[in-house]
Amino acid sequence: GPALLVDVPRHTNITAEAMESLNIPKGVRRVLFRTLNTDRGLMWKEGGDMSYVGFTEDGAQWLVDNTDIKLVGLDYLSIASFDHACSAHVVFLKNADIILVEHLKLEYVETGLYMLHCLPLRLVGSDGSPIRCILIK
Repeated sequence: GPALLVDVPRHTNITAEAMESLNIPKGVRRVLFRTLNTDRGLMWKEGGDMSYVGFTEDGAQWLVDNTDIKLVGLDYLSIASFDHACSAHVVFLKNADIILVEHLKLEYVETGLYMLHCLPLRLVGSDGSPIRCILIK
């Protein structure tokens, strides 16, 4: 369905303040967040980089409390920042109707509205799956 690609302010994790500054319109249900991770090319580097950008607990809670978003996509291995890995994930996991999509490669995509297609592998007995995400303008 329709998805909005937004650029997160580059000097911060995705905090409540950062979320508020994005001015995501009510009714938007799918949002892909492009961060400093893309600028730094972290998806293409070998090994992990614990300085990656992600959601903080208050950023995740702000999203849950103040938006209609049901799909959250991010441009690194984890939706949550390293320092908030457990607490931010817990916020999202308590809201099981929010789908988390991680590991997005967004460097050549302009911000704006797209049709998002997520194509998962069918894995029996699994609670997650690798997917191919396709954006169509």
